[in-house]
Amino acid sequence: QVQLVESGGGLVQAGGSLRLSCAASGRTFSSYVMGWFRQGPGKEREFVAGISWSGANTYYADSVKGRFTISRDNAKNTVYLQMNSLKPEDTAVYYCTARAGTAVFTTPVSYAYWGQGTQVTVSS
Repeated sequence: QVQLVESGGGLVQAGGSLRLSCAASGRTFSSYVMGWFRQGPGKEREFVAGISWSGANTYYADSVKGRFTISRDNAKNTVYLQMNSLKPEDTAVYYCTARAGTAVFTTPVSYAYWGQGTQVTVSS
């Protein structure tokens, strides 16, 4: 069982930056693939970024590639999402996710564990 708690959301102007953190419980954090999804107003939940258990492999949605960076610190049981050059269309609730296994998937149903979400609002 893994419990996930996100932090770091807030209100930022377009072009600004935010760093989201996700603290995970459990001693097997390093064996989980971690991901970030988001859900904007009136939209479906969508994949943002994923990272392998070792951190060696990362994956991004085309819409955030080059602007967002996912990373993890297995010693701290924490995964991060550094978001730069934010746009109003990045406004959403951001969710941290975890799945056992080695593959990063981009569909929400592939992830068994979810945080409560943190709101990110980008003003124009």
